[in-house]
Amino acid sequence: MKNLSWFNKMMFFFNIVLTLLTIVGYVLPFLAPKTFPLLSVLTLFLPMMLIVNVLFFIFWGIQFKRQILLSGIVLLLGITFINKFYKFSSTDFIVEKGDIKVMSYNVRLFNKFEWSDKQTVPIEISDFVKSKMPDILCIQEFSNAADFDYSDFRYKYILSKGNKIKTGQAIFSNFKIINSGEITFPNSNNNVIFADLKREKDTIRVYSMHLQSIKITPDVNELNDDIQVINQSKSQRMFKRMSTAFKMQQQQAEIVREHKSKCKFPIIVCGDMNNSAFSYVYRVIRGDSQDSFEEAGSGFGKTYDFKYYPARIDYIFADKKFKVKYFDNFPEVVDSDHFPILTVLGLAEVE
Repeated sequence: MKNLSWFNKMMFFFNIVLTLLTIVGYVLPFLAPKTFPLLSVLTLFLPMMLIVNVLFFIFWGIQFKRQILLSGIVLLLGITFINKFYKFSSTDFIVEKGDIKVMSYNVRLFNKFEWSDKQTVPIEISDFVKSKMPDILCIQEFSNAADFDYSDFRYKYILSKGNKIKTGQAIFSNFKIINSGEITFPNSNNNVIFADLKREKDTIRVYSMHLQSIKITPDVNELNDDIQVINQSKSQRMFKRMSTAFKMQQQQAEIVREHKSKCKFPIIVCGDMNNSAFSYVYRVIRGDSQDSFEEAGSGFGKTYDFKYYPARIDYIFADKKFKVKYFDNFPEVVDSDHFPILTVLGLAEVE
């Protein structure tokens, strides 16, 4: 330390602080947000902390300084977290008879409130879905739109609520729906729907989830370009909302886990979790199932249109009785604030 220049000493201090925050981020998925709600914010920024740790690793490596060990050890400890954030390669696959193509898409009410100037959003979403030909389609923030054509699907389960404007979720399927229902959440407009699908002699349960939003985006826009004029009260309100949302998400995730535990069929979970892959909520809902991005994705797997940050908050989890052959996200599709995601599942031994 004494052989470091003043600049390197300052950098090493920041490196130590970053290391401590990163280690806390590693632990948070195992701690209930109700215990440390504000600390849960760190899980949203863990990917960025990992990137900065890599930069520190390079910084010390170029100088042949032993301080490289600090970020090196942190990155080694977090190797499994890196896999959730970025995949270096995808797997080649061959579509075989019996494979199931599953798509999940938060469509933002088909632009009902005209957040986009485009007037053809329902048509464009419909055309995109048709081009990918999924066997199962889960839609969050669904709203009846005359121009959205789902006639290619033989079966559907749509659950909408509201007086003047009905919104909700939908599951479309080429397999017969033999049972369906809703999981309601206390004090929330968010929910989960499910459908049991009959595929030949097998039954598969599909969940479409939409968990509590942390409502960060509007407040980020409020924090204008001049960092010096950030309104402190707005920042406080933002963190209070986020803290409340993390607590609600914990409750919702535990309700979903309990519901899943009573299902005797192989399960596919799709939808918008409104949280990162480094969170307690992700760990609880995923359980011992497969994250299709981790199994067969590539790159960042970005699913939410958040500027300058590769946010992945939409997921498709598959029971281990399936083989995840393929995964893709489509950031070029800008008909919603979310991007559609698609996976191909091979059937192993579905009982």
